[in-house]
Amino acid sequence: MTFSCIRKLALPVLVVGVQSSCVIPDDTSRIAKVDPTTAAARKEMVGLSEADVRMCAGFPTATADAGGSGQIWTYKRVVQRGNLSIVVPTLALGAIPTVGGSVNVAPGGYCDTQIRMVDGRVAEVAYAGDNNLPNSRDALCVSTVDACVSYARQHSQRATAR
Repeated sequence: MTFSCIRKLALPVLVVGVQSSCVIPDDTSRIAKVDPTTAAARKEMVGLSEADVRMCAGFPTATADAGGSGQIWTYKRVVQRGNLSIVVPTLALGAIPTVGGSVNVAPGGYCDTQIRMVDGRVAEVAYAGDNNLPNSRDALCVSTVDACVSYARQHSQRATAR
């Protein structure tokens, strides 16, 4: 292979390399950190009463009887964000294969925040769904629990002040 052939191949190889580095992996659990608000909710909401949760999160979208394990309240949230699509035009350089494609940034997702109630109090908070962002796990669930984290912190401050 001559130097001029190598130079002709360098640009397409570089473009493909840059494009492949923009792909977000399906499983970001090893890369992304858990959102601090959703992590705090797992701990700080434990002990809130049913009335407290209704005050800070509203009424649940669905409930399920879990028998001896209490009740599970589910708050569903669908996020439809404006997408940004970057399209790279198809380039054909003689016998070199075509190079092109697109990248979709910030797709939508959904979060099911699940709260297990035992004896009228929060026993556990969990998240399910397509709720991750590229750099943060459970991030689409924040708007469901952020008010409850603040509410729980205010109540614990009042209790310690007494």
